[in-house]
Amino acid sequence: MKLVPLRYPVRSVVVRWRSSLFAAFGIACTVGVLAAILALREGFESLYRDTGSDQVLIYLRPGATSEGESGIRRDQARILKFERPEIQRDATGAPMAAEETYLAINLERVGGGTTNVPLRGVEEASRRIQGDLWSVVEGRDLVFGADELVVGEQVSRRIADCKVGDTLMINVTPFRVVGVFRHPGPYGSEIWGDVDRISEALDRSFRQRVIARIRDGTDVEAVARELENDKRAPATAKTERDYFVSQTNALGGTLLVLAAIISAIMGTAAVLGATTTMLASIGSRTREIGILLSLGFPRAAIFAAFLVESFLIGVIGGVVGSLAVLPFDGIQTGTTNMQTFTEVAFGFHVSPGLLATSFLAALFLALMGGVVPAWRASRLTPTEALRRH
Repeated sequence: MKLVPLRYPVRSVVVRWRSSLFAAFGIACTVGVLAAILALREGFESLYRDTGSDQVLIYLRPGATSEGESGIRRDQARILKFERPEIQRDATGAPMAAEETYLAINLERVGGGTTNVPLRGVEEASRRIQGDLWSVVEGRDLVFGADELVVGEQVSRRIADCKVGDTLMINVTPFRVVGVFRHPGPYGSEIWGDVDRISEALDRSFRQRVIARIRDGTDVEAVARELENDKRAPATAKTERDYFVSQTNALGGTLLVLAAIISAIMGTAAVLGATTTMLASIGSRTREIGILLSLGFPRAAIFAAFLVESFLIGVIGGVVGSLAVLPFDGIQTGTTNMQTFTEVAFGFHVSPGLLATSFLAALFLALMGGVVPAWRASRLTPTEALRRH
């Protein structure tokens, strides 16, 4: 099949740059919004996905899907902590495991309003389990047995009364903030204190979970099956990575649906804009089309030429839209995790895969907008096209 030279659609885009940019702008706006929402979702999910460890095991109440709904009796927590064979031991023979309590408490945001912030009671082993991921960046670490707290770096920035030296009331017990810690995962949005002091302040006689570093080569699935039927201390066991991933389903799915809905609405407008622009272009180029047909170019070649022109507009829109979202990469924000109903802070994450998806979306919108005009151009007859000019 004899094809129209590529320089024809390229030259058409250049010559009619105003109308081409108008169509490309609509596509770029759609792509930019889509990419921004996907970057928000990617940042939230990577916060959990990239920091969880397969060498750390979390024990919850049987049937619990999150620690907020879990509850383990103290005697059962001690059995899990001291008697499980899969748990690593340190140089002194002590288990690399910790009992922890957890509660979402309502606190005031800096600048007004309130939000739920995770309060975690921990043991000294909790920090060793996290290894180098956990570090104090301001003030000092808490003294276990004292009414002291250390707060995540994001909490210190976003929540009132969470600076070093501030006093935070937990029920009727005042706790002094003595330090700020950094953790790249969701723990960076939490407040930590001694598990016994936190439990007493909350009037809780149970634990939410036991967390432990496990031996290399542990068959986690076998451990989980065994614990389901354990008579003394039944539990649900998940690796930290799997647990974190399970906590992203609600918000991650919501953001994905939001991206789809907004993109569908804006994408429809962009397609209509591109279609209108191309139809107007064809109306002023009927003589050109007639000449191409008279020279022997088949209708399929005419259709392809105008589709290529629409494709080039999509390339421009895709590039502009992708470039527009790049400055968002790393910008910190916060929202409520719909799985735990607590605030979590994270940054936008613009990944190469996200940019590729957005760019392909731009090409799809452009081609959708170009199909009808390209078909209309290819349906013209040489005499009809020459007579219309």
